[in-house]
Amino acid sequence: MSIDRMSLQILADRCAAAAEAMAYTLMRTAHSTFVKETEDFSCGLLTPDGVTFASPKAIGATWYIGLDYGPVVRMFDYADGDICITNDPYAGAVATHTPDIHIWKPVFIDGELVCFVAGHIHNTDMGGAVPATLSRTLTEIQQEGIRIPPVKLVKAGVMNTELIELMTRNVRVPAQNWGDLNAQLASVAVGESRVREIVARFGLATFRQGIGDLLDYAEAQARRIIRGIPDGTYFHAEYADEDSEGGNPCRIAITLRIAGDELELDYTGSDPQLNASLNMPTGGRERHVLAMVGLGYVLYSLDNNLLLNAGVLRPARAILPRGTVVHAVEPAAVGMRSLTCSITQSATFGVFAAAIPQRMPASPAGGLTIMNVKTIDRTGRLVMASVGPVGGGAGGCSGADGSDGSGANYSFLKNTPVEINEAEVPIRFNAYGLVPNSAGPGRWRGGSGTLMEFEVFAPQTMVTARNRDRSHFGAWGLNGGKAGATSSFVRNPGRPDQEILDNRDIVHCNPGDVIRIAGSGAGGWGDPFERPPETVAADVASGLLSTEAAERDYGVVLVNGLPDTQATAQRRATPRPAPALFDYGPGRDAFERLWTVERYDALTEILAQTPIPWRHWLKGMIFAALRDAPGQQIRPLYAEICQRFPQLNAT
Repeated sequence: MSIDRMSLQILADRCAAAAEAMAYTLMRTAHSTFVKETEDFSCGLLTPDGVTFASPKAIGATWYIGLDYGPVVRMFDYADGDICITNDPYAGAVATHTPDIHIWKPVFIDGELVCFVAGHIHNTDMGGAVPATLSRTLTEIQQEGIRIPPVKLVKAGVMNTELIELMTRNVRVPAQNWGDLNAQLASVAVGESRVREIVARFGLATFRQGIGDLLDYAEAQARRIIRGIPDGTYFHAEYADEDSEGGNPCRIAITLRIAGDELELDYTGSDPQLNASLNMPTGGRERHVLAMVGLGYVLYSLDNNLLLNAGVLRPARAILPRGTVVHAVEPAAVGMRSLTCSITQSATFGVFAAAIPQRMPASPAGGLTIMNVKTIDRTGRLVMASVGPVGGGAGGCSGADGSDGSGANYSFLKNTPVEINEAEVPIRFNAYGLVPNSAGPGRWRGGSGTLMEFEVFAPQTMVTARNRDRSHFGAWGLNGGKAGATSSFVRNPGRPDQEILDNRDIVHCNPGDVIRIAGSGAGGWGDPFERPPETVAADVASGLLSTEAAERDYGVVLVNGLPDTQATAQRRATPRPAPALFDYGPGRDAFERLWTVERYDALTEILAQTPIPWRHWLKGMIFAALRDAPGQQIRPLYAEICQRFPQLNAT
């Protein structure tokens, strides 16, 4: 028998509070900036089958509400005091790249397993080919640091010290990793304690029944939200700037099918598995968290009373074709999967915007760049630290501008204060703020991008800029709103030795070099010419908008900082094209004039018939051939390539 709704809500709050207690313990005891300041971690309570039924509400990474530990949980028999660990993306589909170490601990009461407490952190470095472990230049998983298969880290309370030594020998700053791991151990200890308190209050039978009821309740809420979306089939595609270093755009395509209270996200048409690290290791699991993050955000945005657990995903399934960027197979590199996952989120937002455009916001900025610095201090000590994320704002929506500098799909990841960075890393910040004219124009504008500029002082300093993107394709505007500005990345801006870095993610620096990165802006919502002139003037006064952009993008003419009513009315009366549902910006518009939906459909069919190791190479060959013969169709170009490379036919 289900427990009553009031008791269920109390239980839900208690379980969420237990997960939050785990999260605060982790944050306050971690050693690395990326955990204690940026908060790239998760914590949760799991059913005995490994399904997440409680997560924090306002701290840490919010990607993991539906994470299923089942494949790894089922690998072991458990005793009281055990703790298991893994970071291997190809072992159980739980870890999604090597810097993410997941641990889980069984909770026994009166000798019975009642649940697990679990969580992950993103380690600043896990060894491998480059500092901070991650780069789009890497091509195989073996380059991405040490891999720990699912194994017991602690057996009945006894630490596996040999495993610890193996881990610390393979990372660049072992004391930092060891400190963060101890914070994780403290976190699950707190979680176990909180679960015992909850069971003592509610009773074991009620707790067990409540776990199932919480999942069922979240499922019922999700089904009710889905029923409010018109049945039908909808399509949207989104692009990362590059599928490899200096490569072609990387496409994520989603066909959304709504039928009653169920939905399907079909990723057919997404790019092939890449010879780069942007691949997603989903294992093809139809509710894998990486493919479903955007859906969780959409459903919660449509009803923020939604209970956040794995039940939310039960009415949905994803189709993830094997050998594509959304279902990569070993030994594909997967370290930059977060960039691709961000693109899948934008594609998810877009496909729901096609279905319910008045209820969805414009695109968030995307392109969140995680800046890391490897350097030495005055004593010669190695310093390896994340100095924070640089991104853009949230998309405008009906009735509100997007928030500046913090996109809606960045979880609760936070910036690192300048004072903390300068105290812990030997660099100096010259600028940190918002990027003028970056927000997508609209009746409700998008959020502005973030600007970061810092100087390095030591030789052999290396800056890694993980997830560099949005240099070519901006965030789309909706319902007449315009796309946000693209991002930029420069070494030594304004100097004779200035260098445009574009989407490069590894930069070798010398003493005195200055790094400047500007995040992209989010899309606007609604016709910009309908934005009140006084509001436009306020944006100009605050430095978010120039006088020239106010007239060009909003039709507002300012004189001495105030709107000129007559000149503004005349400017806004100028005939303009009818507003489109989506505005993708000039970069994407130019690309899709060449790469139409029909051409991509043909490419998808060809690649699906090609062995997986050939696909990325073949895609590049077809892209190059179409650039040389833009009036040609895909199949004749493919036939010409097969003639040049007979071994392709043999495959």
